[in-house]
Amino acid sequence: MVISRRWAVFLTAVGVWTWVIWPRFGLAIWKDDRSFADGRPTAFLLIHAVLIVTSLAIGTVVGVLGVKAWRRS
Repeated sequence: MVISRRWAVFLTAVGVWTWVIWPRFGLAIWKDDRSFADGRPTAFLLIHAVLIVTSLAIGTVVGVLGVKAWRRS
């Protein structure tokens, strides 16, 4: 499959955007009062942690594909 340079830039930007936004969101969730009850993590924290890790993994894959396509174009 050949990816155009424009799409390669877009994919790379999506990967960077993911790594800019999700860690900041993770800090906000960590500091939220609903994240811990009696010193233990709540379902609120655990569900958001799964979402954040999944999004970072997908963003990383998309970003790497973008960089590889950019180098090949």
